[in-house]
Amino acid sequence: MGTENDLDVEGQTEPPIRSLNRSVSVSNKQPPGPPLPVPDHHPDPSPSPTLAGTFGTDGGRASISSTFNSAPSFAPESAHTLSVPEVCALLETDAENGIDNAEAARRLEHHGANKVEGARGLSLWTILLRQVSNSLTLVLVITMVLSFAISDHIEGAVIAAVIVLNIVVGFIQDFRAEQTIQALYALSAPTCKIVRAGQSETIKAESLVPGDLVRLGVGDVVPADLRLAHSVNLSIDEALLTGESLPVSKYAELILKDRDVPLGDRSNMVYSASTVTRGRATGIVVSTGMHSEVGKIAELLRSKGNTSDEEDQGIRRILARAKSGLRVVLGFDGTPLQVSLGKFALLLFALAITLAIIVFSVSRFHVTNEVLIYGICVAVAVIPESLIAVLTIATAIGTRSMARGNVVIRKLAALEAVGGVTNICSDKTGTLTQGKMVANKVWLADGTEVSIQGTTHPFDPTTGNILLDGKIFALPSASTTPEEKADSDQTKQGLLKDFLESIALCNNAAVAKGESSYTATGEPTEIALQVLAMRFGMDKPALLKSGGGHRLLAEYPFDSSCKRMTVICTNEAGEGASGYTKGALEAILPLISTSDKEKIEIVAKADELAAEGLRVLCVAKKAVDPSVFLVESSSGTAVDSEKPAAIAEKLLDRASAEKHLTFIGLAGLHDPPRLESAAAVKKCQDAGITVHMLTGDHVKTATAIAHEIGILNTTHYTSSSANEIMVASAFDCLTDAQIDAMEHLPLVLARCSPTTKVRVVEAMHRRKAFCVMTGDGVNDSPALKKSDVGIAMGLNGSDVAKEAADMVLTDDNFASIVTAIEEGRRLFDNIQKFLLHLLISNIAQVILLLIGLAFKDTHGVSVFPLSPLEILWANLVTSSFLALGLGLEDAQPDVMQRPPHDLAVGVFTRELIVDKFIYGTAMGSLCLASFTSVAYGMPGLGPAGLGHGCNEAWAENGTCGVTFRARATTFTTLTFLLLVTAWEAKHFTRSLFNMFPERYTGPMSIFKTVAYNRFLFYAVSAGFVIVFPVIYLPVVNRIVFKHDAITWEWGVVVACVVVYVAIVESWKAIKRRFKMGSAALRVVPGEGGSA
Repeated sequence: MGTENDLDVEGQTEPPIRSLNRSVSVSNKQPPGPPLPVPDHHPDPSPSPTLAGTFGTDGGRASISSTFNSAPSFAPESAHTLSVPEVCALLETDAENGIDNAEAARRLEHHGANKVEGARGLSLWTILLRQVSNSLTLVLVITMVLSFAISDHIEGAVIAAVIVLNIVVGFIQDFRAEQTIQALYALSAPTCKIVRAGQSETIKAESLVPGDLVRLGVGDVVPADLRLAHSVNLSIDEALLTGESLPVSKYAELILKDRDVPLGDRSNMVYSASTVTRGRATGIVVSTGMHSEVGKIAELLRSKGNTSDEEDQGIRRILARAKSGLRVVLGFDGTPLQVSLGKFALLLFALAITLAIIVFSVSRFHVTNEVLIYGICVAVAVIPESLIAVLTIATAIGTRSMARGNVVIRKLAALEAVGGVTNICSDKTGTLTQGKMVANKVWLADGTEVSIQGTTHPFDPTTGNILLDGKIFALPSASTTPEEKADSDQTKQGLLKDFLESIALCNNAAVAKGESSYTATGEPTEIALQVLAMRFGMDKPALLKSGGGHRLLAEYPFDSSCKRMTVICTNEAGEGASGYTKGALEAILPLISTSDKEKIEIVAKADELAAEGLRVLCVAKKAVDPSVFLVESSSGTAVDSEKPAAIAEKLLDRASAEKHLTFIGLAGLHDPPRLESAAAVKKCQDAGITVHMLTGDHVKTATAIAHEIGILNTTHYTSSSANEIMVASAFDCLTDAQIDAMEHLPLVLARCSPTTKVRVVEAMHRRKAFCVMTGDGVNDSPALKKSDVGIAMGLNGSDVAKEAADMVLTDDNFASIVTAIEEGRRLFDNIQKFLLHLLISNIAQVILLLIGLAFKDTHGVSVFPLSPLEILWANLVTSSFLALGLGLEDAQPDVMQRPPHDLAVGVFTRELIVDKFIYGTAMGSLCLASFTSVAYGMPGLGPAGLGHGCNEAWAENGTCGVTFRARATTFTTLTFLLLVTAWEAKHFTRSLFNMFPERYTGPMSIFKTVAYNRFLFYAVSAGFVIVFPVIYLPVVNRIVFKHDAITWEWGVVVACVVVYVAIVESWKAIKRRFKMGSAALRVVPGEGGSA
């Protein structure tokens, strides 16, 4: 298992500088010479308290009258290795005044707008082509052409209408999906503040050019890649680019030696799309648009994947594109459902041709119009004409259902695909966790322990319980007993009081209660500490209240060179003053006046907290002389004013203010998991899905969160698994062969880079796993595109990530992914249900028509058991609405207790194939029985037999009466059997008479079962009612459908329905008895997928 041995302590998350009662401004500008060295963990005394002071670097100024093209060669990738004067010289700019507007205009024309182009969007033509390019549509087009070729305009027009319906429905849905995702896009930095020709102005970010001087403040989004020229206490949130969950401190004065330093470690650079969380700065633009780091990642998304070398151009590229296009047209490129339907459509096409050849061979290839019509009938019977329309509509309805569950579907097929995932690769910060820090553990010097449990909102101090040495602590209220009030007052004395005062006063965050909830501004760490103090009623405003409260005298701001912050405040009673210090343990421990034994105990406790995934802060205090920080007026009262130089020099000695500290305690903070995460992870594991955490955070933090939400608590993986937890650096060192040799891929990967995430996805693909990748940052985008289903975050996600994704979570919640998977599985089940229904009908018709070749009229011509229009009516009108009703079925109760379906098989499982042939054969045989019962069983059948020319029209001499009545009986039987099948297909194994025992029991449960899905119930009812006008209306029956009214034949229809129900129920009983098909599918609780 990869590990990191460094103690996980708070290092770079201290607050911005705030106004003091009394400020001393001192210039700390770095003199010419080599850059300042990077300080170690035990730095020299750092600068004194200041507002304006900063480590700055003077920037040189070259002539701006020349064009940028005449500047010496400059590589933005190496800007971090150059000093500010060198960058200014190369870019012909000035670190104080910037460039002028004329030069900016010339450079804008040369470099282009500062825009990051996302992945190539879908044009209307592309969306339309995607609807046409599938095999089922092509088969229908061929059938339509043949129908019109033989002047069968009615059938041709009906098929044409089906094709148009399929295309229009698919086009509208895909177009709406593209429009929806556009609403999620937001400009990263629409405007920015710059300095041109010494004048400050605000311009559109797209007008920035290399050499511009940009001013940054708290909350600003960095508009381009900048080399810092000046910085004051600057911290940048680079989570979208590097995956680091906490802000990173930046320094203009640093000059790095190594050009290949990772982006996250380039402390003198800030990059486009990152956010300023603390301090202020000015920076020189070194790259814009697609040349920025964000632009380079976006360019990866714009690439089409496999690029050829120059020698592979020409014919090879043409052949490759032709092959790729052919795969798309045939449906072999896409999600499992698309691939399965593509292969299925080719099979149907081949079967249609084969059946047509059989029909032609029976007539000894003497293809007359009647023979050709019969061949088309058979071809039409093979094709489920309404499949595409039903599939598209059902998926569109599922998309709207997903939208209600906070998931926006960008690609229609992704909804089905997500139901078959075996592995989820999820980011931690903001997805599995809340993305906000919470102080939940305190350890004091006297051994007192405080913990916070049950917090539901990181900014709300009223949520959760306070445990003080294992006992629940509560602030006094109107109902508090005197004994409880005494305990509370005692708690506010001593060491805990000192600790709470320290974290509240040595703090610049602000937490306030709004109309509906608490809001906070400041650094995440300081917000968490302020909320902790508020839980005990000792927040900063309360401590600084007028009339005897504390008063701030001086502040020594956080500096990463010393990793601590100190404030000097008067004591509560106005007698004396205290210095309050907080910071990283390794920065404060050497300053504490205590024994080595006690220091070892402190380190051990800090290590224990760090092992729990907590970020550790050390808190200390000391008594100081307030007279050093106060000046007395002539009346003897203390006033805020400038001290003499000698006093100022004494004040500036930070080392004196921070030495001989008294240790108070340790605070443990963490980014808490979302309340829904643990249940969502458990649900995934119950469904046979393995959840992997891929994060840029520290391995200890990631491991603790993984344990807390259950990723590492599964029975499938034990603590002895060597590769459960790995650091990305260790994983990246492995070859593909070594990764493939692992029994399982790591469940937790810490310190991940974009390359690591892509390698994980590729490793899963080699294991034949179907994976989902979630992410919010630009750094996640290549992996999102590489994965089978990419899911981006809608609230905090980058534009590039959203464009690369197949789905977008509007609430950034991991639990919504589980909703998507459940909806995907429901859709998959329902697709199987309506596929079963449609294919049963097709198989029955093929059996009926092929055997029907043996039915001859008086001239030896085969008689159609069903007319072409009856076939289309059954397939398009009757079956379509029934299939759509099945597509709207609710999820089965056990939908998330089954393993993912076999991706190699897709929707056409063995159970589906067996069922469709058994039910289809039964239905076809019963339809044959109904036809023969009427055609050859009618009393008084004369020598006219089945008549002559009855395939084309009603014979005026009445010789077609028997044929038309037999055809009407067959059509009615087929229709009623399809109606019954719709209800039987609601579940593959359970009996229609006891289908949902969880909901209904008793002999009347069947009526509640069939009425539960109202759409399906009304579809069956309408299908039943509409049979009668089709059979009995004059002209409609004989001229259009080529059948006639029936009377006694209803007995044949009823008998066939009873026999069919008996056959279906018997087969379901056999499957239940012998655990066949879906009756045997169950996943071991807590067991994940194979990868």
